[in-house]
Amino acid sequence: MRAKENVDFSRLVTSFYLKLTGIWPALNPAEERQRWNAFVFSITFMFLGAYTEIREFYYSYGNSFEETIFSLCNIVTVALVLCKISALYIRRPQFFQLVAYMEKRFWHTNYDSREKALMEQCRYISVVFICFFNFFAQGTAFSYTIEPLIGYFGHDASARPLPFNLHTDLVMKPYIFEITFLSQFFVLVAYGIGYICVDNFMCISNFHVATQFRILQYRILNIHRGNKAEKDNGRTSELPANYADNCYTVFKDCVRQQQALIRYCEKVEEVFTLVVLWQILLFSVLICLDGYLMLLSESSPYRRMVFTFHLIGTMSQLLMFTYSCDCVVRESMGIADSVYETEWLNLPMNTSGKMLRTDLQLVMVRSRVPCCLTAGGFFIVSVETYTKVLSTAASYFTLLRQY
Repeated sequence: MRAKENVDFSRLVTSFYLKLTGIWPALNPAEERQRWNAFVFSITFMFLGAYTEIREFYYSYGNSFEETIFSLCNIVTVALVLCKISALYIRRPQFFQLVAYMEKRFWHTNYDSREKALMEQCRYISVVFICFFNFFAQGTAFSYTIEPLIGYFGHDASARPLPFNLHTDLVMKPYIFEITFLSQFFVLVAYGIGYICVDNFMCISNFHVATQFRILQYRILNIHRGNKAEKDNGRTSELPANYADNCYTVFKDCVRQQQALIRYCEKVEEVFTLVVLWQILLFSVLICLDGYLMLLSESSPYRRMVFTFHLIGTMSQLLMFTYSCDCVVRESMGIADSVYETEWLNLPMNTSGKMLRTDLQLVMVRSRVPCCLTAGGFFIVSVETYTKVLSTAASYFTLLRQY
């Protein structure tokens, strides 16, 4: 089991990106210095990119509508990344607690064969979502450099195009262009990493929590497992004397697990609620602007490719975290059905049997209140949120097209 956990691709990619961003638990002073250096470098390049985009928007505003939309789309993306990184850095002690809890309770725990199968399904769907989203997110970052490179190698050296126009003749000087181009490339890499690292962790966390609720459902359905072989056609009179006591002991462990998962979901809500709010608010604008630049603008094919990647990446990102949040809601409420499907009819009417019946009812009542991730506490995030954001983006796109 441990060997399979060590090669979990989704976890490796997520931890790698978060380490490059400088937001990951440090085990010793040397790692703490590396983490701080990585954060300083990443945030420096991000602020450099923000300055570049604000400057480009200033020069393009009022001159070209398409260039203004292009700059505005980049500014929205820059603002979204800075908001996500800032929120996660401010909440980094709580975030480190989430990572430690997942390491101890989700990844390094002994499971039986059925529970291992559920964890493998969780890893598989995490890898599929993360690979698909990361491909288009990183493709967007690297596609910004394709047009300048083709323009530079396809013309004389005096052309010197950059991914983002600085509106200055300083780049025409020797070596200044190369340094500027390299710095803008690192800006794109920093934003590409910052754009996906937070969402990768949210996706993995939600899928693992949903899987833990499925495992809990399986354990509740099998609270009688240790005594099942001693039954005789399910008749209560043939059950061993300590049957209810044993079931009640197993059930108390299940209740403790449910309480721990609820507390974990509350910590996830505390860390990521503002991140989710900003994403929901800005995704409809991003999808609208990407759609305009991809379908209606008269820009070059290379720029259309940039926003094709960006549009698909944004929609896949939105689907990834809304679907993962929806899984948590559904599986946490599924505990009530699992409780009802247990063999509570076979429990004897002794003290433990009566207490177990009463506690089963309490668990059912509590499970009707789902564990969820909200957008700033305003509404619960689910798959329905995905359709609402797309509907809002379509309305914005219609207005922009008429304009």
